[in-house]
Amino acid sequence: MVYHVDVTPITKSAAEVFAFDNTYARDLEGLYVPWKAAEVPAPRLIKLNHALAEELGLDAKALDTAEGAQLFAGNQLPEGVKTIAQAYAGHQFGGFSPQLGDGRALLLGEVIDKNGNRRDIAFKGSGRTPFSRGGDGKAALGPVLREYLIGEAMHALGIPTTRALAAVTTGEFVRRESNLPGAVLTRVAASHIRVGTFQFVTVRGDMALL
Repeated sequence: MVYHVDVTPITKSAAEVFAFDNTYARDLEGLYVPWKAAEVPAPRLIKLNHALAEELGLDAKALDTAEGAQLFAGNQLPEGVKTIAQAYAGHQFGGFSPQLGDGRALLLGEVIDKNGNRRDIAFKGSGRTPFSRGGDGKAALGPVLREYLIGEAMHALGIPTTRALAAVTTGEFVRRESNLPGAVLTRVAASHIRVGTFQFVTVRGDMALL
């Protein structure tokens, strides 16, 4: 007699897809503030960059789900994530400011891609931070999709830039000239260290950190 047993394949959850490291948070204390993304009511995945996910060694099928939408909205984060708002200086409105910073962005950490390169993953539009200076820290869907398209176009032209891994709507509206659908962009870059990162340290005279 032959017994047939139904076996359900074990698949990774969206949260299990990532293996994060956090060298920025670990090695550059003083250049960030630990901070959490604002919880959103009804995240929906609008676009997942399958080609970039594959390049990063991620399971796009596991990410292209309702759970993936929760992850890319910041409601549920994978193990190993240490969300931080980065501090930096820079020029704005024609003058130098000794402290700017991520007013609507958070660095999640780093992953090692299929080619062995370290890649930063960050949110944009994930809510207010200590650097928001009166802003709401949110992003609207239109600008999120525009950045997604422009980043991928520049990448296709061979111009190094940040790239978009995912875009989600949040289920809430953000107020600009009118009420617009809110969204969060997940960005990937070789590094989120800026010229302003060095300026931030230099203006404080911390040569050891510099």
